[in-house]
Amino acid sequence: MLFQNSVLQIGLFILSLLILPATLKADEPPQKSSRPPGNAMPAAANPNVQESVMKALAEAWPNRPEWLDMYTDILAGSQLGPNDGWFRRSVSRTRFDWISALKRFDRDGNQEISKAEFSGSDNDFARLDRDRDRLLTIADFDFQENALAPTPGSMFFRMMDRDGNGKVTMTELDGFFKRADTGSMGFISLADMKQALDPKRPATASKSAGSKPPQAAAEGPSKETLIKGLFQQEIGSLQDGPALNEKARDFTLKTNDGKQQVTLSKLVGPKPVVLIFGNFTCGPFRMQAGNVEKLYRRYMDRATFVMVYVREAHPSDGWQMESNDQVGVRLTQPKTYDERVQVAQVCGQRLELGFPMLVDTMEDTVGAYFSGMPSRLYLIDSDGKIAFKNARGPFGFKPEELEQSLVLMLQQTPAKN
Repeated sequence: MLFQNSVLQIGLFILSLLILPATLKADEPPQKSSRPPGNAMPAAANPNVQESVMKALAEAWPNRPEWLDMYTDILAGSQLGPNDGWFRRSVSRTRFDWISALKRFDRDGNQEISKAEFSGSDNDFARLDRDRDRLLTIADFDFQENALAPTPGSMFFRMMDRDGNGKVTMTELDGFFKRADTGSMGFISLADMKQALDPKRPATASKSAGSKPPQAAAEGPSKETLIKGLFQQEIGSLQDGPALNEKARDFTLKTNDGKQQVTLSKLVGPKPVVLIFGNFTCGPFRMQAGNVEKLYRRYMDRATFVMVYVREAHPSDGWQMESNDQVGVRLTQPKTYDERVQVAQVCGQRLELGFPMLVDTMEDTVGAYFSGMPSRLYLIDSDGKIAFKNARGPFGFKPEELEQSLVLMLQQTPAKN
C-alpha cells in the first residue's frame, strides 16, 4: 500500500543516499543533538541540510506529495516542529477569506466591515469580531499562529485540565485552588501562584555546592520511531486530502456504539456539514475538545456535526507521549476493528462530545483519503464540496478558524428547515 511502484522505491532510496551522508559528513564529527524536555518538538538538527534538500526538491518536483517533505526532514534530524516537514507547506484553505468578506459586506469601501454593513445577527458578528473592537478587519482573519503556540492561557489551561479532556470544570478549578492555597488560608498569594504554575521551581533558590544539578533533558523520538509513525500513518496521512471546492468522496461508517451507520452523502444538503477527525492519544486534539463542543452547541441547529475516529497518533508501541501518561492515556495501536471501537468508546466517554462519533476502517479508508490523522477539520457545502479545510493537525487544528468560515457560509446560504 505504501510503495505502489518501483519508481517510488528507487526515488526514496536515492533520496536517502543524498540526505544521510549530508547529515554526518566524513570530515566532521557527529553533532550531538540538543532536544528540549518533555514533548517539545524543535526544528531540524541540521537546518542547512534541511533547507538545501527542500530547495532542491521544490525545484525538481514542485507537485511532490506532502509526505516526502516529512520524510526528508526526519532523515535530516527534525523532531517535526510547526515549520518542518509537511507543516511547512500545509495551510488552511477556505472560500471565505478576508477578500471575499470585503467584496460581500464592505459597502463603503473603507477596508472595514461594521455591524451595520453585516447582514447576519449580532451573535454571528460577535463571533467574527475576534479582537472585540466592533469592526471586522483583516486582523480578525489572521490565524497564522499555530494551534500549539505557548501562551499564558494555554499553559494555565493544561494545568487546570487534570483529566485531559479539553474541558476545565468547576471541580478542577476548585482542586487547583486547594492545591495552590498553601496552609489552607482561604486565598492564593503571589508566591503560591508562582509555585503552583512552576512546581519544579524551588521555593528558595539554592546555590550551595551540595545542590544537585538539573536532570538532563529527555530525548525526543528516534528517527526510526518517526519513520515508522510516518509510514504507518500514525503522525499523519500519506495523502494530502481533497482540495478546496473538490467534491468530498462519499463514505459509510458505523458509530462507535455500533447502533447505526452514517453515510456522508445523506448528511449533505439541508445544512453545512462539519467533519471532524481525531483520535484518543493525540493530546492536542483532546485539548481542543472543549472548543469543538462549544462550536457544536452554538451551531447545532444550523449545521450537521460528525466526527470520524482515526488511527492512534501516540500509542505506547509507537511515539508514546509523557503528557498522555500524566492523564492516564496509554494504549497500544488497535490491531482489530473491535479493538479500535473499544478505544473510540473510551474516547467518547472521556470527551463527552454531543454529536455522532464514527469509527474508521482498519484500512484507514476515510482518514487516509481526507488526510484526517492525527486531527483535521472540514466544512462541506450543500453540494458536497469542500468549502474549508484546515492545515494539518496538530498545529493547524483550529476550531475557531473553521467557525469563521461556517458563520460566513451561513450568511451566504442560510440553513433550510
